[in-house]
Amino acid sequence: MVLLPKGLKALKQVAKQVGLDLRGAYLNLDGGFDSAHNRKCIFNAGMIPNIKENPRNRKTPKRGRKRFFNEAIHALRMRVERTFAWEDKFKRLLLRFERIQQRHYGMKLLAYTLISNSSAKFK
Repeated sequence: MVLLPKGLKALKQVAKQVGLDLRGAYLNLDGGFDSAHNRKCIFNAGMIPNIKENPRNRKTPKRGRKRFFNEAIHALRMRVERTFAWEDKFKRLLLRFERIQQRHYGMKLLAYTLISNSSAKFK
């Protein structure tokens, strides 16, 4: 969390080199990044913070204006993270045993085929 401002600066530099405009883009983070300082850094970078509010052992909701949070965008992020977690189950991909790029790519395709067949159960 301490490295977020430097990370945002590096992200903006890479986006500038590639030719992407990040103004108005959503930055999805989990509840661990929920702080006024982090939200302000993201906002000052020209992006929209989409961070789920951390309740911090509160018994009652926090007073004042609610923070912006788009549940649909956050749900998409969770789907992507779940897919990466499924990919990590394949030890051959996680440790990158294959030295030849085409073989590694073939193993990824095989893993994604297995993932897509098993994820059909969750729909």
